[in-house]
Amino acid sequence: MQILLVEDDERVRRFVLRGLEVEGYSVSIAVDGAEGLARATADEFDVIILDVMLPRLDGREICRRLRAATISTPILMLTAMDHIEDKVGALRGGADDYLTKPFDFEELLARIEALARRKDGFAAEFPSVLQIGHVRMERDSMRVFLDGSPVELTGREYQLLEMLMCSHGRLLSRTRILNKVWGYDSDPLTNVVDVYVRRLRTKMQWDSESGWIRTIRNYGYRFDPSGTVVQSS
Repeated sequence: MQILLVEDDERVRRFVLRGLEVEGYSVSIAVDGAEGLARATADEFDVIILDVMLPRLDGREICRRLRAATISTPILMLTAMDHIEDKVGALRGGADDYLTKPFDFEELLARIEALARRKDGFAAEFPSVLQIGHVRMERDSMRVFLDGSPVELTGREYQLLEMLMCSHGRLLSRTRILNKVWGYDSDPLTNVVDVYVRRLRTKMQWDSESGWIRTIRNYGYRFDPSGTVVQSS
């Protein structure tokens, strides 16, 4: 996914950029309003993250000009102003969503994903059956098959595999997996994600080095179907 981040605050910019790149997004940067408008009109993005208070041209004016130019890219506005009239003004000016600073990075990710789903279509993003290589996941019945044979997974193992498969090719941080599968109040220092990845690899017959769940040292995991399936005898 291609994201344009228009933000003049270096601290916020680094925080968002680092987090999005860890999650596997491709991020372009603009540090003022004029540069942001130029990039948004010249290139195609999946989501634009747009600060309100910017030098040279503020975010509300950028949003207005983009919509006037019939550019429909989803826009997420960032601002330190939390009055209801500010939110209403941003949304009526063409923004698709509004996030008040300071914000939790997981909430930012959730809002980006929601905007991307809205753009691409919910059904295409969340099919009832996922088929990737040798693996078939029937989500309505929560059943998983490997080469046509059923694999017995616990609820947590199923949720972990579902998250990995839905994000195949993207890097998922341990923190994001923990928050998504185990909840926001989980201990960030726990190794439960690594434990469940090992269990899932065993049940899916995936080697830790060449299997489909690749470890990205110091970050997390990526579902990569180019690995090999270890056939049981």
